[in-house]
Amino acid sequence: MLAPTLSMDANGDFTGPDYQRHRADGFEFYSTWSMWDVYRAQQPLLAILRPDMSSHFIRSLIASQQTSPFGLLPVWAYQGLETWCMIGYHAVPVIADAYLAGVRGFDADAALKGMIRSATYGPYGDLTDYMKIGYVPIDKEPEGASKTLEYAYDDWALARMARAMGKTDVARTFEKRSDNWRKVWDPETRFMRARTSSGAFHTPFTPAAAAYGSDYTEGNAWQYSWYVSQNIPGLIKVLGGREKFTSRIDELFDTKVDPAIFKNVEDISGLIGWYAHGNEPDHHVAYLYDYAGAPWKTQQRLTQIMQTQYALRPDGLAGNDDLGQMSAWYLFTAMGFYPVAPASQEYAIGRPFVSRATMHLGNGHDFTVTADNLDDAHPYVGKMTLNGQPLSTPFLHQQDVLAGGELHFVMQAQPPA
Repeated sequence: MLAPTLSMDANGDFTGPDYQRHRADGFEFYSTWSMWDVYRAQQPLLAILRPDMSSHFIRSLIASQQTSPFGLLPVWAYQGLETWCMIGYHAVPVIADAYLAGVRGFDADAALKGMIRSATYGPYGDLTDYMKIGYVPIDKEPEGASKTLEYAYDDWALARMARAMGKTDVARTFEKRSDNWRKVWDPETRFMRARTSSGAFHTPFTPAAAAYGSDYTEGNAWQYSWYVSQNIPGLIKVLGGREKFTSRIDELFDTKVDPAIFKNVEDISGLIGWYAHGNEPDHHVAYLYDYAGAPWKTQQRLTQIMQTQYALRPDGLAGNDDLGQMSAWYLFTAMGFYPVAPASQEYAIGRPFVSRATMHLGNGHDFTVTADNLDDAHPYVGKMTLNGQPLSTPFLHQQDVLAGGELHFVMQAQPPA
C-alpha cells in the first residue's frame, strides 16, 4: 500500500498545458513504479481493493505518456523521473487488468492509444525487429529472450483490453503478436532461448547461465522458460503434455543448486532448486501445476515456499520487496488464490494459509476465505465450495470475487488418490 507514491509539488503546481488540464480534473501525479514487478500481483490486488486509487494511478500513467518526449507509458519511473530500467511495457497489463476488473474514472481511449504507442515505438528495446521478425535478436539487443517473452505477454494484455472495448482490429493484431513466444522456444533443448538476426539460436548455451546483459533479464533459461502466462495450454503442449510438464516443474524445484552460481546476479535469491522466489520472473510457476491437472502439487510447492521464503525476522523476505510485489504474492497466496496472468480475469487456486480472511473490496462487497482443519498436518485441499456450491476445478473467476461471498476450504492430510 506504499507505492506508487504521490509525486508533485506541495501546492499542486505543474508545468505545461497537459498537466494543467489534468490538474483541473482533480489529477494527481504518481511515481516510483517498478512496472516489471508490480504488474504481477501488487497492482492487481489494489485494482480490486482500492479501485479508486487504481483509477488515479492510471490517469497518472496516461498523463505521463502524453507528456513523455517519446510518447511512451512509464517503464520504471522513480521520484518523478523515468529511468527506463527493466524491460517490457508493463504499464499495459496494469491498465488492462484494472479495466477488466471494472476500474473506471479514466479515459480508456486515451489509455489504449498510449498502450499501442508503447507497443509500437520501434527504438524502444528493439521493437522494430520484434515487429518485423517476431523476436528480439540477441546480436542487436541484450536480453533478447526475456524481451521477446515479455513483449508477447504485454501484447496479449493489450489485446484483452482492446477486445473488451470493442476494438476488434486492434485486438486481432496484438493477439497474433502474443504468440511470438513460440519464436524463442527451442524444441531440441526444451528451453526458451535467444536467437540471432539470422534465426539461429544463440550459442554457446548453458541453461544455468545468468548474467546482466545476457540472453535473460535477472534470470536464466530455467527461470524464464515458464513465461507464457497468456497461453499455458500452449506451453504444456510444446513440453510434451501434462505429465512431462509437471515433471519439468518438479525438476525446477528439486534440482540441487549451489547459490554461488548467482553470485554475480544479486537479484536472484530465495532459491528452491532453480526456482528463485526472491525475484519476479517465476513467481507464478508453483501455480502452473493447476493447469496440468495436478493441483495438489501446487499446494505442496506453496507450502514449501511459504515455510522457507517468509519469516518474522529482519531478513524475513527472500529478496527485494520490489514496491509490494513480494508482499502481494504472500497476501494472495495466504488467501488461497493468485493472478497467474493479470488481465485474464482468472485466479489459480492454491491452498489457504489462514483459517479466515476477509477482503473488503472497493465496490462495497466483502469476499471471505475460510478453512477447516487448517494446520501443518493437513496441507492439502480436500474440497472447496464457493457460496456453498462445490468448486470442481482449481480456478476462480474474478467476477466471483468481486461479487462478494465465501470461498471455503476443507483441508486434509494426504493428496487426493
